[in-house]
Amino acid sequence: MTVAADTREALRRRPFLETALRAGVVNYTAAARFLDVGETEAVAAALRRYAEELEDYEESDRRASVSMRSGVGPVDAGGETADALLQVGETAFTADGGDYTAVVADGDVDASALVDVLGRLRTADVAVEAAAAAEGTLAVVVGRRAGANAVRAVEDAL
Repeated sequence: MTVAADTREALRRRPFLETALRAGVVNYTAAARFLDVGETEAVAAALRRYAEELEDYEESDRRASVSMRSGVGPVDAGGETADALLQVGETAFTADGGDYTAVVADGDVDASALVDVLGRLRTADVAVEAAAAAEGTLAVVVGRRAGANAVRAVEDAL
């Protein structure tokens, strides 16, 4: 493979770096050292060329209503659970007096919005127990005490 191909492959494994390239906030030499896929100057040049091909980073303009539901807990779904706030595999989270809080956003949200929300929760140091997005609804489950911080982070991300 060529240096350019190796560089692009390394970027695919690190989507945060591609986002930074789109935003124009990358030191190409430092990024080339970080990727460690070849001679630093050649990789930096490949990064510059690749960045020129990318669309500019733009903040999304989503509209969503965000709410918080306390007393959420996991249950064994054993199939579909009609009253679940979120279900992943055989585990559903319902308002059953559990020790978690669910933050739910309804509106202009999708899997891409979930990526932004999870990134914002990570930088806010809020641990996520479960998360999903489908058909205009996004939900994340966090510890009970993290609920207020999670709501602010979700609102900020959207």
